[in-house]
Amino acid sequence: MVEIPETGRQALDAELMREWAARGIDTLTRHRRGVDELNVYPVADSDTATNMVATLQAAFQGGTPGLGLEALLDEAAGRALLSARGNSGVILAQMLRGLADAWNADTVDAKGFAAGLRSATDAATGAVAVPQAGTILTVAESAASAAAKAAPFGLVSASRAAAEAAAEAVAATPGQLPALARAGVVDAGGLALALLLEALVETLTGSRPTGALDLLERHRVRAVEETEQVPRETGSEVYGYEVQYLLEANAGAASELRHRLTDLGDSVVIIGSRAARDVTTFNVHVHVNDIGAAIEAGIERGRVHRISVTRFDDTATVHAAESHADARMHAAPARRPAHVTGIEAPTRALIVVTEAAGLREFLAGEGCRTATAATVGAELAAALADGADGAVVISDTEAAADAADRAVAAARGDGRRTAAIMAPTPVQAVAAVAIHDPERPFDDDVAAMAETIEACRTGEVRRPPAGSPRPSADRTRRPSPTPPKPPATSPTGSAPKGPNSSRSCPAPGRTRKLSQP
Repeated sequence: MVEIPETGRQALDAELMREWAARGIDTLTRHRRGVDELNVYPVADSDTATNMVATLQAAFQGGTPGLGLEALLDEAAGRALLSARGNSGVILAQMLRGLADAWNADTVDAKGFAAGLRSATDAATGAVAVPQAGTILTVAESAASAAAKAAPFGLVSASRAAAEAAAEAVAATPGQLPALARAGVVDAGGLALALLLEALVETLTGSRPTGALDLLERHRVRAVEETEQVPRETGSEVYGYEVQYLLEANAGAASELRHRLTDLGDSVVIIGSRAARDVTTFNVHVHVNDIGAAIEAGIERGRVHRISVTRFDDTATVHAAESHADARMHAAPARRPAHVTGIEAPTRALIVVTEAAGLREFLAGEGCRTATAATVGAELAAALADGADGAVVISDTEAAADAADRAVAAARGDGRRTAAIMAPTPVQAVAAVAIHDPERPFDDDVAAMAETIEACRTGEVRRPPAGSPRPSADRTRRPSPTPPKPPATSPTGSAPKGPNSSRSCPAPGRTRKLSQP
């Protein structure tokens, strides 16, 4: 056990906050893999520390220099809100907002520190639709309570008490979540928070507690083949997609959205300023099967942008492969993505064919090529001439699909790798673009997009033209016929044209972020 001095810096200012943030980022970066591996899911995302590091980097790196503590935290919380990734990143961003709401001066003493932890804990807990014991929220609660009790003895004592209580709370998480107990691990998000609090103690005193690090060493995940597969700690394995986006709306609309998303899925977290009465930005996170419904629920209540869709089956393949590679010390080195090794990654053009000018403008703003039925042939030829090693063409009408098929056939005749996919609605086209990953094998990427289109369920309500007869009261609605199951994707990599396309997709995937006009 490392002896922590009782003396040290007893006030937290902007300089110390920056030092704490830098030390916390460094700590989580060094222990990222170990913390990530504590997420043992049947469809593993294993990215708790990765997401928290990305959120902290977005919050504190590259900010405005020379700000005092109050302005620094307000800016950091805003930057974190816009950039938070995943469940853990979103919760951490809301904790930063809680600190910013409480620390309204340029220096904070022990009592102010304890008040900030309490505000951060309450803000994060309030953002989660269904808080669960044995998670980062439980650890934050223990840390805040301990800091309040130790605050009369100074900032060092309060921070030390918070760090020690956090480590103890992490150690207790397997007894609160049976899934963790069965897997022999502790909560990853809670452990990451404990590491951050220990980094604060080191910032104040120069000595670091080791409680969280000891837990990390003691609870490292066993080899993949020895580890029992258990449910996600933040949601059910029933849901196959993580959907995240930014929402411009007021607090009332965000509250309505929370209830709607809870009906659609789980792991619902919506963060933003608790004091916001006018339109402001919220970061929305949910696990669902119906991607389109989750996105449309936001569109109905405000302006949605920076949409992100991740399929858990894809992340499971990535992390399982990495874990197996680590376990086999003498095996051949795992194949890494091109951007890791420094080798230039292959390029794959994505073209959406639509007559909707607004959709073309929106997708073009995201770097996606667009065309009409009349120009798709020229656009595809230009993409291949620009150096693309293949292309996927998505169309949203039968006429566009016919034109896309002709363009794809001509490109294949020249020996180019191309495929055409039908997305019957704009929402399905956007969802397919969001899941597109040029680093996946070509056929797997095509199948993933087709499967995403299949997973979307959309609908629309139209106002009847003026003067049209109103339906009679006794008129009954006939159910729409169930569309026939389409044929499988062809070996050439093209997906079948029609309202639905599906194919199992074992390949890894990436998250694609979009902006909704």
